[in-house]
Amino acid sequence: MADRPHVLIVEDEPSQRDILAYNLEAEGFEVTRAETGDEALTLFDEGQPDLVVLDWMLPGVSGIEICRRLKRRVAARETPVIMLSARTEEADRVRGLETGADDYVTKPYSVAELMARVRAQLRRTRPGTVGQVLDHAGIRLDPETHRVHRDGQELSLGPTEFRLLTTLMEKPGRVWSREQLLDRVWGRDIYVDSRTVDVHVGRLRKALRAHGGDDPIRTVRGAGYALG
Repeated sequence: MADRPHVLIVEDEPSQRDILAYNLEAEGFEVTRAETGDEALTLFDEGQPDLVVLDWMLPGVSGIEICRRLKRRVAARETPVIMLSARTEEADRVRGLETGADDYVTKPYSVAELMARVRAQLRRTRPGTVGQVLDHAGIRLDPETHRVHRDGQELSLGPTEFRLLTTLMEKPGRVWSREQLLDRVWGRDIYVDSRTVDVHVGRLRKALRAHGGDDPIRTVRGAGYALG
């Protein structure tokens, strides 16, 4: 399912890495694993995860330095980073957060608490994937029930159009390129021609205007599509 949240785990201890991956996959997340900081940077560029769980103590380049390098990248600025560390001093927590981490969890940690923190970060950046109802300009999308209403009227959307609308509604006003929509809606491992995006945007537009109203999807020539 292409709209599952994608989490990159960066942890050099195999047992910790396996526990994290098992619990995230059990929650329905797509998981990629890295053992070192350099591997993490490569995997980030290849997969563009929605969230990074990053251990401070890594062989070679430290997690702090990896976090710093990630946050310098335009593609990673909005990607939440949860730092894991055995360092419990307030100064260490402050350093981690000032480096760009969005949350800081000390070891040993409760897996249940970490899962809650992962969901909290995703509610901020990808609310539709964690069951949060999306509401914008009279359009209401409920990910739990897979229902969409516009001005109180229920709309009929196919599964691809539903995922497409979820992506657009999570960041109203943001312009998404066709390639970005292909990755988010169809998945990174599936080859689909970029013109397929245009076809499904057309179907989504038709569905959204089934009961009248203006076209809420904006075409940005040479760039892509945006909601509103």
